[in-house]
Amino acid sequence: MCCALAALLGVLVHVQVTNQTVGQARDQALQRLTQATERYEAGDTLRRGAGVDPPELPGELRDLAVAGDRGTMVAEREGRPTMWAAGPVDGERALAVAVDYSQQARTIEGLDRAILWSSGLAIGATLLVGAFAVTRVTRRLHTTALVARRISAGDLDARVNDPRTGPRTGLRTGLRRGLRRGLRRGLRKGPRTDPRTDPRAGPRTDPRTDPRAGPRTDPRTGPRTKARPQDEVAAVAAALDSMAASLQGKLLAEQRFTADVAHELRTPLTGLHAAAELLPPGRPTELVRDRVAALRTLTEDLLEISRLDTGRERVELDTEQLGPLAERAVRAAGNGTEVRVVRDVSVETDRRRLERVLGNLVANAHRHGRGPVVLTVDGPVVTVRDHGDGFPEYLVAHGPQRFRTEGGTRGHGLGLTIARGQAEVLGARLEFANAPEGGAVATLKLAVE
Repeated sequence: MCCALAALLGVLVHVQVTNQTVGQARDQALQRLTQATERYEAGDTLRRGAGVDPPELPGELRDLAVAGDRGTMVAEREGRPTMWAAGPVDGERALAVAVDYSQQARTIEGLDRAILWSSGLAIGATLLVGAFAVTRVTRRLHTTALVARRISAGDLDARVNDPRTGPRTGLRTGLRRGLRRGLRRGLRKGPRTDPRTDPRAGPRTDPRTDPRAGPRTDPRTGPRTKARPQDEVAAVAAALDSMAASLQGKLLAEQRFTADVAHELRTPLTGLHAAAELLPPGRPTELVRDRVAALRTLTEDLLEISRLDTGRERVELDTEQLGPLAERAVRAAGNGTEVRVVRDVSVETDRRRLERVLGNLVANAHRHGRGPVVLTVDGPVVTVRDHGDGFPEYLVAHGPQRFRTEGGTRGHGLGLTIARGQAEVLGARLEFANAPEGGAVATLKLAVE
């Protein structure tokens, strides 16, 4: 918009100055033509620059003069711009006057050059300022987008922290200041006096008319501050930070609730398990012991998830052969799982956590899929595949979610959640997919030095 306005202004100035310059040169040429016509009719000698049918006279202007009209025209004469004026004389001839137009042409050319340079500078400055402003806004938007992606990935500690979203004084600030001021007045020592009756009180002054009184402030709103211009990017950043803080607070409350429930259930479950072991043998006892064991497993899983949520887990690294470690994890699971070692490799990892991950993957494949279940070791990549119906779509797209299952399957969705959390502690990546020919495929990619 600014560039178009500068160009339009330059064009208007050019047209106005050109019309004025050409008009003055035309008036001068017509005035000389009038003088030359008078001298010609009086029989006097014509001055220099005037003549009858001069050979340099443009043909269009000569035809106009022969037809009985007067006119002017700019044309070249001896390599110099010239303003011609011509009129009719006797015998179908034309009387013409030539006026040097070089100075006016140079003036217009210099003006055009100045307009072009000034317009170019204005457009360039506008583009630079616009590019700088757009770059700053774009950079802030890019930063906000990156923080939003980090939050969506689970990093609820991410904040934009835009400096333009500082604290603002308003009603709450004014109220707090008013309350503090009133409290200080109430705590002053000495009896209260009425300034209208106390002889020790000085003359009363009206703060609205007394020139010695300082600026007034409204205790309801606090001191007046200069309003900031509206900044949409800062508003978006503040809204994103507020949303992240709210989500983080709710998630931390949920995590604390889960941890507290698990800790509170652990002690009575231990006593319940001990009491179940004292029951006489029989089918009812087996059912009670089975449910107590399932409840203890659920409590232990919740405790493990709460520890993973804190982000304070530490690994105990050691060098392990991945093939034998996978075989031990399968044997500990107690299921008929086939182990295929395509290429064995040594990895530096926490053996207990890695066995926990592999054991959960194998147990999930047997519980929710169908055999055969195959665990394959190919270098630092371990895959666990079954031949069932595959993972649900939400799990493939967003990963496992605690206490969410579909298809009427048993379980609480904690096994895969723990597996992913332990994999993150190990610095590994756990991915879930479905095979084209059917079946669920869990892929664990370990980091290799």
